[in-house]
Amino acid sequence: MYVNVFRNFKRPDMDAEAYAADAARMEELARQQPGFIDFRRYASADGEALSLSEWETEEDARAWAGHVEHAAVQARARSAYYESYVIYSCKDPQIRRFPVK
Repeated sequence: MYVNVFRNFKRPDMDAEAYAADAARMEELARQQPGFIDFRRYASADGEALSLSEWETEEDARAWAGHVEHAAVQARARSAYYESYVIYSCKDPQIRRFPVK
């Protein structure tokens, strides 16, 4: 398994409607990619957002990162949506569950 955690703050003046449309399209498209497992999005009270995507392999995640439509939206996001972001990536994460199933 390969995991990406994307933490970000959006620009206060961004076009929220355009962002929502791009985000919905990217989620729809990601779910169709080989190796996709799951995607979740969370928001904190201070305005920070966190997205978690899970992939079968690092190669699957990297293929998604380089997908033509995704790459175009990433470029637009850097110039129009995000104030800042950081990405954490992890190959073969340790997984602990409660209750154990």
